[in-house]
Amino acid sequence: MMNEHAGRAAGGVAPAGHPARAWLPFGEPPVSRPRLFCFPSAGSSAAAFAPWRALVPAGVTVCPVQPPGRAERFRERPYDRCAPLVEDLVSALREQFSGTYALYGHSLGALVVFELARRLRRLGARPPAHLFVSGRAAPQLPDVRRPLRDLPPDELIGAVADIGGTPADVLRDKGLMATLLPLLRADFSVNETYEYRGESPLGVPLTVFGGQRDPRADRAELLAWEDLTTERFQLRVFPGGHFFIHDQAKELLTMMALSLAG
Repeated sequence: MMNEHAGRAAGGVAPAGHPARAWLPFGEPPVSRPRLFCFPSAGSSAAAFAPWRALVPAGVTVCPVQPPGRAERFRERPYDRCAPLVEDLVSALREQFSGTYALYGHSLGALVVFELARRLRRLGARPPAHLFVSGRAAPQLPDVRRPLRDLPPDELIGAVADIGGTPADVLRDKGLMATLLPLLRADFSVNETYEYRGESPLGVPLTVFGGQRDPRADRAELLAWEDLTTERFQLRVFPGGHFFIHDQAKELLTMMALSLAG
């Protein structure tokens, strides 16, 4: 979850210039190229997807997205609600959501890309060629898990440990965790305060990836995403827990790049 220490970097100010630069720390690719926008999980940062840029098949650009509150944006207040996060994403990256592109999000990021695709549809924007999600129950389902955002620090750290993905030395570092917990609470709030609003299913192909031992999304919860598209639906389940995506990155990227071919 926080295996990049939330990517905290020296400096602490958002890049100057066009607002898209703050959200795309690896640069703004030309819209003539096929692009895969990747949205991180709670407590994570764009750095989680940095290795994917070298793993993706030729011809596709991986575009890790950097939300506020981490890395070079660590001085900015993180979002604690989904709607304003999506609205600001659309405002900053509207020009990028054109041409041939796909959206991918893991865990919290899955919720963000789903709502982003719906917001783009309401605006009449070009839809993504494909929507990819992983590690999250379908958003129309009731949230049956214990809320995490208001837990006492020790309990929250224990819950993060149970989810996996955060090195033990990070979890034991009380000073570091004290700086990271506000970000985690905000990110968990985006997920836990979300209220699904019914709309017609997306007319976009939808692929869901899951981990066999993921405590945050079981097979039935992953299959429920099928109700949210009128186009082709696919579920792929891999060995591993919540962060299976890092062990399976090459296979995931090969599948996602195929959706952008041609």
